Parts: sequence; structure tokens; C-alpha cells
Amino acid sequence: MKLLALESSTETLSLALQTEAGLRTFDEVTGPAASQRILPEIQRLLTEAGVKLADLDGIVYGTGPGAFTGVRVAVGVAQGLAFGAGLRVVGISSVLAVAETARQTAQAEKVIACLDARMGEVYHAAFVRQADAWQELSPPTVCKPQDVPVLEGTGWLGAGSGWAVFAEILATKYAGQLQGSLPEALPEASAMLVLAQPLFAAGNTQPAQQAAPLYVRNRVALTAAERAQGQTL
Repeated sequence: MKLLALESSTETLSLALQTEAGLRTFDEVTGPAASQRILPEIQRLLTEAGVKLADLDGIVYGTGPGAFTGVRVAVGVAQGLAFGAGLRVVGISSVLAVAETARQTAQAEKVIACLDARMGEVYHAAFVRQADAWQELSPPTVCKPQDVPVLEGTGWLGAGSGWAVFAEILATKYAGQLQGSLPEALPEASAMLVLAQPLFAAGNTQPAQQAAPLYVRNRVALTAAERAQGQTL
């Protein structure tokens, strides 16, 4: 199946193209420049693979949660490209992509995904691998690290940037339940391809115009008082 995946909810722009010729990826810390880099890098991947956009079976996009602007970049580009080429789309959440990255990297089957959400908060979700598929035990939410949802059982792997920023708080919260952490795990586009393939095969796709972000936090700006105190998003 020929698929293109794009993810820009973090500081890293992640792209992946799967064709008969193999997998081609792009992962680079671009920050705000993702909006300028994403289309040229997509075109480069297509050119190197010798395919046109219309030759693909679909596009996979990162829904977030994540940086407001970055999420909108991935959704908007996926929507525009898919609409123009007559392709179907599938959205994959950033936290689920982190869980899949952790599985591929560390063979994890129980993952607590935490991404740094700025403002002293994390994007949190928990997943368990069952019957070759991820089951969502705790849905994506945003909260203070000390307020993350209670989970049952042991053998959990913490994954994502939240485990780097709030390592001590999260380790205390889940004391005795963790087998380790993988703070460098990112929502990688290549992991999204793995998650999206069975959805495309089953016909669980969307028309381009229905591509939409996953927002778990409505507040995306600081007040004047918070800025004066030196707080950042």
C-alpha cells in the first residue's frame, strides 16, 4: 500500500512515504519552520521514490494533541494534498504514535504516553497492546503532571517528552508500576504508517474535507499577567 504520513505536532517535522520501492523518511527539528519545510520535503520524498501524489492510496496525518500551529500545519497540508489528488485520509493521534514508536523501539506493550504540553502540563494517554492492536485505556487529555490519571497494574513504559521534562513527578505518580521510560520517543510518521495500514485496508478512512485536529486544550495563549511573570506556553 502506497501511503504518505505527516506529523508536526511537536518541534520535530516527521514525514514518511511507503511505496513498492520501500520506506523513505524525514525527521528533523524544524520548530516553527515546519510550515515552510513540509511541502518541499514531501515533494523531495515523492521525487526520490519516483511516484506522483495521485499514485498514492492515501495520506495519514497527525491529529495532535500538540502545538496548536503545528497540528494545523499537518491537518491543513494533508487536507489540501488529498483533496487535490482525490485521496482518502486517516488521522492518527500523536500519543498513539508515541506508543507505537515505543513498541518499535523497546518492544513495549503497555505505554503511558506523555508529551510536554508547555504551561506546566502534559498531554497524557495510556495504551495496552492486545491481539496485535492498541487498546486505549486512558484517552488523550491535558493535565498537570501531578494530576495524571491513575492506572492499574505494573509493567508500564513511560514514553514521550513529558517524561524528560517531568521525570521525577511522573515517576513518583506511577511509583512501582513502571518498567522504565523512553523520554526520547516521538510521534514518528513511520509509526503512523504502521497504525494506518489496517485502517486503509478495512476502508476506515475519511474524505479529505473531514480531516480535523484533536484538541484537548482550548487555551493556547497566556494572559498579560502570566507573560509578565515570565511564564511560557
